Amino acid sequence: MTMVVSGLSTSVDGFIAGPDDSPELPLGIGGARLFTWFRDGDTPSRYYPSFRMSAMSAAVFDELAGRCGAVIAGRRTYDIAGAWAGSGPLPGVPLFVVTHRVPDTVPAGDPPYTFVSDGIERAVEQARATAAGKDVSLMGAKIVQQSLGLGLLDELTIHLVPVVLGSGVRLLDNLDTSNVELDLVRVVDAPGVTHLTYRVVM
Repeated sequence: MTMVVSGLSTSVDGFIAGPDDSPELPLGIGGARLFTWFRDGDTPSRYYPSFRMSAMSAAVFDELAGRCGAVIAGRRTYDIAGAWAGSGPLPGVPLFVVTHRVPDTVPAGDPPYTFVSDGIERAVEQARATAAGKDVSLMGAKIVQQSLGLGLLDELTIHLVPVVLGSGVRLLDNLDTSNVELDLVRVVDAPGVTHLTYRVVM
């Protein structure tokens, strides 16, 4: 059954990027520390062989990637990532970009990107239909926040990295916390990162 999920590296104080993120500095000042676990081991990812993680982290990462049948990102994430040069955040997996304005120039890719201008609910609907029974993965703080607020997110994995960024892009800002509860369903304590998976309870 298709679930809507998200898995993001997060600092202890809740940031997924440092301050002043931009296309020139996609993770912001100090934000690269959130991803040292991608290269601190000797086990390559099946999906990104250049990532060499601990065996425990590689298993978690590859499980999430293998379940993914479509990705939804916001326009800001798309721009900061340089449109992933047409390959998408997970090569070969359809990407849906939520935006008020379609870019004038879009890199060629296979599959081509889909731009959704009528909101996150419509993007989730289209992505579910495309995912063919696999999961829909969300990228970017705003997209996760909007999905949580609308009751669309089923599962959240936080790759908790033991660093403090102090400021930047916070994952769970701007939420009405009165209607969101998280049920911890899995903990994987790996070198340099703790993988925490929560079921969203509305």
